[in-house]
Amino acid sequence: MTTHEEPVVELRPATPADVAAIARIWHEGWGDGHLGNVPAALVAVRTAHSFGLRAPQRVADTAVATVGGEVAGFVMVVDDEVEQVYVDANHRGTTVARSLLAEAERRVAARGHTRAWLAVVNGNARARRFYERNGWTDEGLFEYLAASDSGPIRVPCHRYAKRVAAS
Repeated sequence: MTTHEEPVVELRPATPADVAAIARIWHEGWGDGHLGNVPAALVAVRTAHSFGLRAPQRVADTAVATVGGEVAGFVMVVDDEVEQVYVDANHRGTTVARSLLAEAERRVAARGHTRAWLAVVNGNARARRFYERNGWTDEGLFEYLAASDSGPIRVPCHRYAKRVAAS
């Protein structure tokens, strides 16, 4: 693929057959955006194995973007929260992330909400720039409670929000 040629991105609900790809992309992407930016306690529990266990439980909340039939990224939405947006490293800088974010906004609106929100760890400047370029507003710092087997882990984050059209 040349740098000026955008891939054809197809969006669809995730299926159990997508779980391995979702877990891999999630683990790799999580490391890229979170290592050095979150408490050590969270890094300790976010292993490849943990993403492999969590991905099958989240299929119903997940939409995938495919390029050439392969999973290129995914988004997880629960109520009005865009919980996860991850793109395979080979597809970053293409339209995959924008397509997934638009799908997340559509899903939030389809649930009757007029505002979507998401959390971005403080040090993840790349993600923060991406959301701002796509019309999301930084509403300031807050502590996100990340789930773990031993209870929630407090993670300093920025809360981003965007108005979406309820359908």
